[in-house]
Amino acid sequence: MPARGRTAVTGAAPRGGTALFVFLTGTLAMLPAVSIDIYLPSLPRVAEDLGTTVAGAQFTVTGLVMGLAVGQLVMGPWSDRVGRRTPAITGLAAQLVLSLLCAIAPSIAVLSALRVLQGFTAAAANVVSMATIRDRFTGADAARLMSRLMLVIVAAPLFAPTIGSLVAAHWGWRAVFVVVAGVAAVVLVIVIVALPETLPPERRRRQRPLALARGYLALLQDRRFMAFAIIPGLAQAVIMAYVSGSSFVLQEQFGLSAQSFAFVFALGGIAIVIGTQTNAALVRRAGPARLLRSAAPLAVLGAGAMLLVALADLGRVAALLTPLWLTLMMLGFVTANASALALSRHGERAGTAAATIGFLQGGVAGAIGSTVGLLGGDAVAMSSVILASTLLVTGVLAFATPAYRRDGWIAMGADPEALAD
Repeated sequence: MPARGRTAVTGAAPRGGTALFVFLTGTLAMLPAVSIDIYLPSLPRVAEDLGTTVAGAQFTVTGLVMGLAVGQLVMGPWSDRVGRRTPAITGLAAQLVLSLLCAIAPSIAVLSALRVLQGFTAAAANVVSMATIRDRFTGADAARLMSRLMLVIVAAPLFAPTIGSLVAAHWGWRAVFVVVAGVAAVVLVIVIVALPETLPPERRRRQRPLALARGYLALLQDRRFMAFAIIPGLAQAVIMAYVSGSSFVLQEQFGLSAQSFAFVFALGGIAIVIGTQTNAALVRRAGPARLLRSAAPLAVLGAGAMLLVALADLGRVAALLTPLWLTLMMLGFVTANASALALSRHGERAGTAAATIGFLQGGVAGAIGSTVGLLGGDAVAMSSVILASTLLVTGVLAFATPAYRRDGWIAMGADPEALAD
């Protein structure tokens, strides 16, 4: 059993070492986030232009996330069967085409359907980026690399709403999808040229449908894996609630301009970056389990304060956003560590395990995040969904894992592979 922090290198690495590897996988994984964030300032215009409700416009975001969830159940086993590069290249090519079709969508129904398909094909990018890390790293090293990966994923979309608001202001919201198609084309070229194949032929799993079903069943029967796998989904539900609700809350309820909204949204991304990079700096010393168990209650504290501010109706953006940023910062610890602990249990089927995590992440986030619009789309609705999600994170961690038992979390921190016991 490997000691904490030991690196398992099993696949090819790009020239330039770990930093280039993180950049490549991060570039691959950032596209779904960019396609969501660059579009956010346009949501009110989409609702008006296509004659739909707030919830209808928000579904073009949550629908993508839900398509992303289902797609990973297909893309994960496919990547275990044929390697990582083919699914990544195919998915990116589909993103390019679907983005151009979104730009000419005649109705909200067509746009929503295209966004679900976008999410389904974007699943290849998410699965491959996570699986390639697990192909080469385990334990604390995997958690550290996932935190570095989050830096690339989050940093790029920080500027996406600003770009999206400028594009929409000059050429309309449809032009935003043309920009997304351009980004997909650039990422496609980068992946074709530079992304290494990390799953050699002798390690590929050529499963028939029945064997594939057994593989998923084995994951579902592993209660500890499922507990850690659902936590990133609950954490993503917080981000989804913020993403789907913030444009309406901040622009319509608090009166921010599209440019001001983009700036404020970027600050939320910076909070996540601070959390992920602090986690990367500490995880080898403290271990993923210890950091995870500390961050979850702090996220609840921030979310609870945010709801109190919303209920008090203070009318001040800073009063609402300060506790939100604390919550987002703590999510930087939660997602990377929970994902690494889950993947440490099933390295032999990393693609399928990553797909399960991704399915739960997208499905849970999409289902919970979409309730913001159904509850009214205001600050109280957004804060309530965020608080409920963080409470569920802490509850799952407390009752379904040994993270809050002294003997349990110490064993997990000393050796993540001990989770297999």
